[in-house]
Amino acid sequence: MSGIPARIFRIIVPVDDIDAGARFYGALLDQSGERISANRHYFQCGGVVLACVEPPVEERAPRAEHDPRIVYLAVPDLVATHVRASAAGPRRIDAEIAAQPWGERSFYLDDPFGNPLCFVADDTAYTGGSLEG
Repeated sequence: MSGIPARIFRIIVPVDDIDAGARFYGALLDQSGERISANRHYFQCGGVVLACVEPPVEERAPRAEHDPRIVYLAVPDLVATHVRASAAGPRRIDAEIAAQPWGERSFYLDDPFGNPLCFVADDTAYTGGSLEG
């Protein structure tokens, strides 16, 4: 079987207030991003767009307490990112950076709107293949 090459180019992160979302993600990602429309603000993340989108009130769905859809972001300086993330005002953030059993160093947070994110040290990001190395 031969598959059609596919790549992820955009991830939607729903926010309840586009201006608050743009401020939070701008501080978190250390970039201003770009307002695309009245309810969309895009941030470039290594060839993938992280899109903050404020859906109309009537289309908002409640988020599960433990949402399994986590956005993972690899960063070159995990310690500086943890400091910046703490200052940006997340709803919840891990107090410490942890080493995972598969070798990643990371921390998790929930943005002010309840979306789960994980930041991973770039040099430890596991992207598939053998765990044996």
